[in-house]
Amino acid sequence: MKKILNRPADYVDETLDGLVAAHSDQLRRLGEDGRVVARSRGAIPGKVGIVTGGGSGHLPVFLGYVGEGLLDACAVGNVFAGPRVSDCQEAMRAADGGAGVLQLYGNYGGDRMNFEMAREMLELEGMQVASVRVADDVASAPVAERQKRRGVAGMVFAFKVAGAMAAAGGSLAEVTKVAEKAALACRSIGVALTPCVIPESGKASFEIAADEVEFGMGIHGEPGIWRGKLKTADALTDEMLERLLPECNLGHGDRVAVLVNSLGATPHEELYIMYRRIAQTLADKGITPVLPLVGRYATSMEMAGASLTLMPVDAELEALLAAPANCPFWKV
Repeated sequence: MKKILNRPADYVDETLDGLVAAHSDQLRRLGEDGRVVARSRGAIPGKVGIVTGGGSGHLPVFLGYVGEGLLDACAVGNVFAGPRVSDCQEAMRAADGGAGVLQLYGNYGGDRMNFEMAREMLELEGMQVASVRVADDVASAPVAERQKRRGVAGMVFAFKVAGAMAAAGGSLAEVTKVAEKAALACRSIGVALTPCVIPESGKASFEIAADEVEFGMGIHGEPGIWRGKLKTADALTDEMLERLLPECNLGHGDRVAVLVNSLGATPHEELYIMYRRIAQTLADKGITPVLPLVGRYATSMEMAGASLTLMPVDAELEALLAAPANCPFWKV
């Protein structure tokens, strides 16, 4: 294992130390164990708070989107492990400005269980709480069982539209509604070329031959749809679009938000090669890409690979995507 670290056991906490030190004007750490990251200015009175949580190792997701026009707080777990119930509660308290709190997180069993427990406890204290889970990974379950799908990079779009609605003064019901609208609209799929190394284990998360690709792999190394010889960029991109477009129900004249995301090690140059093909294909179908994002938005440590997320948009979603936002990793 070659990583820039001290002790593997300190990996997450030292990451948080550095993150908050570098962005102290925007972020602060809370909680008994320091595993909650919240906006430095605190909860905004009268604004709906938005909270997420999840394992480390995916920056910018999850904690990287705490900021203006986005999230208010995030509960942080170990690498690829969900946050503790107490940290979920602390994050919700930090985000509560008196107008209620939305839990907005990926569809993973541990996260779901802990956030549900935190919700039950804080509702007993009188807090208004709503929950939306993002389940956008089409490789993880068929459309008939969409509720079983994993949440991956589509969370970025959900964070953005929910955060914009909350910043505009929307009620908890309104913020929840647009978050659900975005979450239901998103479709994602990824491809992995290499594994990553979890610091505490010190070994690769899976094995794959030097000339192979895993199509549909999850961001924790969950098995994909197929494994085979590496194809050209255009061939891989075409298959990704073929998996996503039928579920998006897009036709001539429609508009779609596009996110081409590096899983960690894949450089921007290769992502733009993919986006070139996506733009060509959408243009041929009379579909307009809006506010395209190309870069690192939801990673898996140093895994080489990429994911593609599509979210069909109407006027409301497009306006919310374009609304101002500012966090350490993204400014609109």
